[in-house]
Amino acid sequence: MDAADPLAQCRARFVLPEGVIYLDGNSLGALPVATAGRVAETVERQWGTDLIASWNTHGWIDAPARLGARIAPLIGAGADEVIVADSTSANLFKLLVAACEARSGQSTILTEAGNFPTDLYVAQGVAATLPGRRVHAASDVAAAIDADTAVVLLTHVHYKSGAMLDMAAITAAAQAAGALVLWDLSHSVGAIEIDLNGCGADLAVGCGYKYLNGGPGAPAFLYVARALQEGLQSPLTGWMGHAAPFDFSDDYAAAPGMKRFLCGTPPILGMAALEAGLDTFDGVTMDAVVAKSRALSALLIAGIDARCPALTLVSPRDAAVRGSHVSVAHDHAWEICQALIARGVVGDFRAPDVLRLGLTALYTSFEDVWRAVEIIADVLAHESWRDPAYAVRAAVT
Repeated sequence: MDAADPLAQCRARFVLPEGVIYLDGNSLGALPVATAGRVAETVERQWGTDLIASWNTHGWIDAPARLGARIAPLIGAGADEVIVADSTSANLFKLLVAACEARSGQSTILTEAGNFPTDLYVAQGVAATLPGRRVHAASDVAAAIDADTAVVLLTHVHYKSGAMLDMAAITAAAQAAGALVLWDLSHSVGAIEIDLNGCGADLAVGCGYKYLNGGPGAPAFLYVARALQEGLQSPLTGWMGHAAPFDFSDDYAAAPGMKRFLCGTPPILGMAALEAGLDTFDGVTMDAVVAKSRALSALLIAGIDARCPALTLVSPRDAAVRGSHVSVAHDHAWEICQALIARGVVGDFRAPDVLRLGLTALYTSFEDVWRAVEIIADVLAHESWRDPAYAVRAAVT
C-alpha cells in the first residue's frame, strides 16, 4: 500500500523522530523540514537586518491576506473570502457577535451538545455580553433550528468522535429559517474535502496548528462569504481592520472586504511558520488527501476490530461521515494512551474514556498504521497499561 501511495513522497517534507509512530497530527501537526529555516530567515535577515522596512519589502503587512488566499483552496473558498488572524477562539467571538448583530430580531445561538469546549465557552461569553441572547446546546441541531435562531455554531468534524456533519444540509436548513451558520473547521481543514462555496456556507473559522502544520499556537483563519462581508461588523475594531490604518484617524472606519476582520498587528514569526506548513501541500490535491485518509482509517479500524476486542469504536464506520481521526473507548483509555506513548505510538486522550488516533495523509504511512495496531494489541494483551506510572495525569492530555 505504501508503494502505491501517490502521497508517499510528502513524508520527506516533515521531521519525524526515529522510532515514533506519530498519530496525533489532529492535535499538533508534525514539524515541516522547512519551518526552522523559514523562521530563522525571518528572524535573522528580515527582522535582524532589514528591521521595520520588512513590513513593506518582505510583505509582512500583506501576510494575513496572502496566507488566507493559500488556505482558500483547501476549504472551497475564494481567495478574497479568507484571512489569517488571531486565534480560533478570538475569531469565533468576532464572527459570533457579528452574526448575532446581523440577526438582531433572533435571540438564540444554537450549537451541539458536546461541541468542542472553546466553542461552547465563547458562545456563552457572547450571550452574556449581548443583551437578550441565549445559548441552546441541542442533541439534534437540525431539528432545533427555528425562527428564533440567530446563528448555528457547529464543528464540522467532532473533536472527540471524528463524526462529520452534513454541512450542505444543515446550512440549507438554517438559512431557510433565516439564521446564519458558523462552521469550525479546526478538525477538518487540510484533512478532508471541504466545499464552503458549494455548500453556500456563511461563516467559518479554523486553526493553523493541526493538519496545516503551522506549529503550536499558529495563527488561525476566518472565512466570510463574499456576499456577507460588507454587511457584517467585527466587534474588535483594531487598527489593522481600519480602512486606512496609517492615516491614524481618531475615528474607526471598517476596511472593505476581509480586512475588516483583522484587529491587532499580525504575528509575523507565527505567520512564517504557518506559511512553511502550507508549503507542505504544494502539488497535492485534496482528493488524494481524502482518499488516503479513508484508506488509512479503514486499515486502522479493521486492525482494531481483528486484534483489539477490548476497545470500542467511537468513530463512525462509514468513511463518508468520518473525519481523519479514529476514536476508541476503554475505561482505562488514559493509561493505555500513556503505555502506547512509552512504546513510541503517540495518540492522545479525551475525557472520560476516549483514545484518539489521528491519521495525517501527508506523513502517516500504511506501515505506521499496521505497526501501531501490533503495538496496541500487545499493550492490551499483556495489560502493560496497568503500570502505576501510567495512571498519573498530566496537565495536557
